[in-house]
Amino acid sequence: MEHIDAMRLALEQARAALALGDVPVGAVVLHDGNVIAARHNERELRQDPTAHAEVLALRDASEALGRWRLEDCTLVVTLEPCVMCAGALISARIGRLVYGAANFEAGATASLYNVTSDPRLGHNPPVEHGLLADESGELLRSFFAGLRS
Repeated sequence: MEHIDAMRLALEQARAALALGDVPVGAVVLHDGNVIAARHNERELRQDPTAHAEVLALRDASEALGRWRLEDCTLVVTLEPCVMCAGALISARIGRLVYGAANFEAGATASLYNVTSDPRLGHNPPVEHGLLADESGELLRSFFAGLRS
């Protein structure tokens, strides 16, 4: 599966989060071009502040592969990861990160912080940003506009 197709699947996951009243973020983990995990935010559903799409997808990927090191995997996510999620993907030794929309309020891979390129952390995966950013951003804008109205 190509990154663009994985992002489309992540967008479907984001819409599932939206249907549950959660911030519409979706994440997919690829291993050898195959989807091994696809999740969305479940903070509201679980009442768990750590139930971000990225963390849930990394957990599922680790379970699917039977190991915590995911250096041969790619995490594709609709929104730039926050500090917690950036830390999780570094801890998982993710091989590559691909994300859609920038996160100017809490982004930790380019926009506000750059955790994934800090050489002191010992693992710095390559990061691609902006893939289907408009679609990802529109989901988020409409969600937050609905909260304000």
